[in-house]
Amino acid sequence: MKANIHPEYHHIKAVCACGNEIELGSVNREMHVEICSACHPFFTGKQKLVDTAGRIEKFKKKYAAHLAAKAAGRK
Repeated sequence: MKANIHPEYHHIKAVCACGNEIELGSVNREMHVEICSACHPFFTGKQKLVDTAGRIEKFKKKYAAHLAAKAAGRK
């Protein structure tokens, strides 16, 4: 490795908007993030699930005649 070309590596605390602090290493002296694993809906279990069953039923209802005709044509 060449000398004096690499940035300095610092041990810092990244601060989230929710107030959570995470220790990590970075070339930056400080870091502020908007969302972290402590407040992200996916990791906290507060994520809303999309009702895909309604979409499937709507599709089947819309194309019921076409699917029935296609199935009758095969037999």
